[in-house]
Amino acid sequence: MIRLLLADDQDLVRGGLAALLSLERDLDVVAEVGRGDQVLRAVTEHEPDVALIDIEMAGGDGIDATAAVTASGSRCRCLIVTTFGRPGYLRRAMEAGAAGFVVKDTPADQLAQVVRRVAGGERVVDPALAADSLAGGIDPLTDREREVLRAAADGASVRTVAAQLHLSPGTVRNHLSSAIGKTEAENRYAAARLARDRGWI
Repeated sequence: MIRLLLADDQDLVRGGLAALLSLERDLDVVAEVGRGDQVLRAVTEHEPDVALIDIEMAGGDGIDATAAVTASGSRCRCLIVTTFGRPGYLRRAMEAGAAGFVVKDTPADQLAQVVRRVAGGERVVDPALAADSLAGGIDPLTDREREVLRAAADGASVRTVAAQLHLSPGTVRNHLSSAIGKTEAENRYAAARLARDRGWI
């Protein structure tokens, strides 16, 4: 049996996945969590072979959770299953140690097969998303620029962002200016929107 952990903040989606995957004779859902910061603890406690992890969750996103599982040395392999098939997310997930990346509209029988392949040691990526990732280019932003853009994306003032990130307002302005230039956007809101659309933040 292949032991599975499901991590998704939407109860209905998580329950649906559990029901569908449990129909497969060789797949056993041994744990479910609804927050990113619960993934590593559940992996440690239940020792699944594969963790199916959503990206956007409370308590830390699925990419951070994947990185934590990878860093822990667990034999559990992480498969990102998300609504957001953005090229930047794919790159970040692979860098974090994900063994696979598929979107949620993948048919159930195909998802089950992907789970088996990941459990068997393969890396599996949605082909269309892989092509989009190559066409979309490499994320030009630094870690700090991503952090500042993320904090400023919802309209927070420079002073608010500076206080939140423990930076000076001048440093925040410099990072925002650099991010705007690299994304060729008109302003920080457009830069944040473009970076979010490409999965860079």
